[in-house]
Amino acid sequence: MTRSSIELGDVTPHNIKQLKKLNTVVFPVSYNDKFYVDVLEAGELAKLAYYNDIVVGAVCCRIDSTENQRRLYIMTLGCLSPYRRLGIGTVMFEHILNYAENDGNFDSIFLHVQINNNGAIEFYKKFGFEIVDTKEQYYKRIEPADAHVLQKTLRRKNTPPNSHHQNHHLTNGAVNEKKERRT
Repeated sequence: MTRSSIELGDVTPHNIKQLKKLNTVVFPVSYNDKFYVDVLEAGELAKLAYYNDIVVGAVCCRIDSTENQRRLYIMTLGCLSPYRRLGIGTVMFEHILNYAENDGNFDSIFLHVQINNNGAIEFYKKFGFEIVDTKEQYYKRIEPADAHVLQKTLRRKNTPPNSHHQNHHLTNGAVNEKKERRT
C-alpha cells in the first residue's frame, strides 16, 4: 500500500472511545479518565492514525515544563500489531516532530519505554533518540516494571549562541520577502 492511505485525524468527544479501545489493545497499562480529558484538550498533540479509513493507531503528547526545560512528552504512540511496519508510526512521529520544530522552543522530546520493548526502542533510535536513564519500578502491575527514558535533543530557535546571527539573517529575508509580495 502507498503512504497516501495513511491519514491523521483529530481526537474528538465523538471518537475518544476508539482511542480508549485502541490503547487498551496496544498498551499493557491502562490510562485513567484524566488522561482522556487532557487528550481532548491537546489539539495537534493528540492524533488518531487511519489506514484506509480504519483507526489503527494513535499518538498522544503533552508539554512538560520541569527541570527548567520545555520538553515534549510522548505519553503514547502505538499501532495495532497487524498494521505495524507500514509507516504509520513514522507518520505519527513525524507529525509530532514537525510540531516541535515549528514551535521552536522545545529542548527535547522524551518518553518512557518498557525495558523489554525492543521494537519500540529500535523505532525511536531510528529517529535519533537515545536511552538517557532507566527508571526502576516505573510501571505498576506489569513485568518488567522498569522503563528506559528515551530522549531526542532538539535545537531551540533562540538559545544557541551562534544562531543569533542566523536568525537575524532569516529575519531580514522574511522582511524582504514581505516587501516583494506587496509590490
